[in-house]
Amino acid sequence: MAGSGTAHLRGSDALLSVRDLVVEHPTKGGVVQAVSKVSFDVLPGETLGIVGESGCGKSTTGRAVLRLDRLTAGEIDFAGERIDTASAGRLRELRRSIQMIFQDPVASLNPRRSVKDIVVEGLSVTGAPKEQRTAASAAILQQVGLGGERFADMLPRQLSGGQAQRVAIGRALALRPRLLICDEPVSALDVSVQAQILNLIEELKAEFELTVVFIAHDLGVVRAVSDDVLVMYLGKVCEFGDSDLVYDSPAHPYTRALLDSVPLTDAGRGFTGPALEGDLPSPLDPPAGCRFRTRCPRAEERCAAEEPPVLQVRPGQYAACHFPLAPVTITAEPASATPEPATATAEPATAEPATATAEPADVPTTGEAKPAGEAEASGPAKTLGGATPTPPGGDGTA
Repeated sequence: MAGSGTAHLRGSDALLSVRDLVVEHPTKGGVVQAVSKVSFDVLPGETLGIVGESGCGKSTTGRAVLRLDRLTAGEIDFAGERIDTASAGRLRELRRSIQMIFQDPVASLNPRRSVKDIVVEGLSVTGAPKEQRTAASAAILQQVGLGGERFADMLPRQLSGGQAQRVAIGRALALRPRLLICDEPVSALDVSVQAQILNLIEELKAEFELTVVFIAHDLGVVRAVSDDVLVMYLGKVCEFGDSDLVYDSPAHPYTRALLDSVPLTDAGRGFTGPALEGDLPSPLDPPAGCRFRTRCPRAEERCAAEEPPVLQVRPGQYAACHFPLAPVTITAEPASATPEPATATAEPATAEPATATAEPADVPTTGEAKPAGEAEASGPAKTLGGATPTPPGGDGTA
């Protein structure tokens, strides 16, 4: 369930460390608790994926790292220097090492400037000479796949979504940052264009030795690019850990629900249920205790009275839940369960007359006269279904 804590932080080796981050927005209707005591860190050269449904605070968290949104409380440490207490002048210098790619590529670009000027906008702010800006502009556009004279004099409104996002990536990389924050950089793009942009980010990450914070609601995209994953719900941390561990064996009921909401072609790894019920609570008045308890199928009285801290549930995986899920062993179960029906049908064959009267009580739908082949067929079907009612192939709803 959703809670707070710093047990998952990895110490002074992190390039970026965020502790107990709080972002609140006063309104006429009350205080919007956008982010509430969120903690995470990112090691040099690592990609951290932040996922969650709309309104969970993931984009606000990314913006708060650059102080684009006002911080209410918390500590942000970058390369051993505090961002949250930096002066305006020092913050401007630090931002050269931390760049951001925004969700809407066209809206993030100056509509009156040409592409060749937009990508070196940061260099202009730093006072770089014109000759340096001209050379850098041509080199950057070539790196992001927009080389030649065709795109240099275009305005943002003349670009496609994918081309505009390439310009935004080039602008972010012009200052040679150490940390790149990607706020849903492919959510507004077609699937084929998404793949191009993701490949470009991976190539540039290796070339410039970047550390990346990748924010998205597309679970498949996040798994493809991330080393570690942070799952958020209503401004709180739910789960943190190695991406393979979190995806293959989630410890938090909300993470399990998110994964169940993604349609899969493999029926054996489909919906495990039960589906979430109810709507996302308002951040103006979040539930007491665990914020996820109003929709959680495992919630108990303790969840309302006590907020769960982020604790290690297994090596490399942390969850804020009083009742974390057990490790998933679905890949091993079918192999061990398949021989069982064969042994069960073999035993009645040796002593069928003695057990004929007992069989109808144990298996009322099967009957004592059914052939062994039919008993074997019914056994595995029941094993695959388990306790889940009519699995739809993984397209459950969260």
